Amino acid sequence: MTHVPETHTRRKRLLWRATHRGIKEMDLILGGFVVKHLDGFSDVEIAELERIMEIPDQDMLSWATKQVDVPREYVSPLLTRLLAHTP
Repeated sequence: MTHVPETHTRRKRLLWRATHRGIKEMDLILGGFVVKHLDGFSDVEIAELERIMEIPDQDMLSWATKQVDVPREYVSPLLTRLLAHTP
């Protein structure tokens, strides 16, 4: 049996979660960003993305469309890059 590194498993799980959000717009924004950048993420960025994945779609969509400012407790360089992503 071949051992699969934990980071590989985490990346696969994140990719699936990012592309199956429930709101099509978030599938495009979040999923598109993750598809494009996930392979280059460090372990720290993977942990941050896991935290970001817990944010409800409606909140992230309102931040991405600039309807609402991102609350201070969620601001991070990775989230800023993600919200600036255009599919």
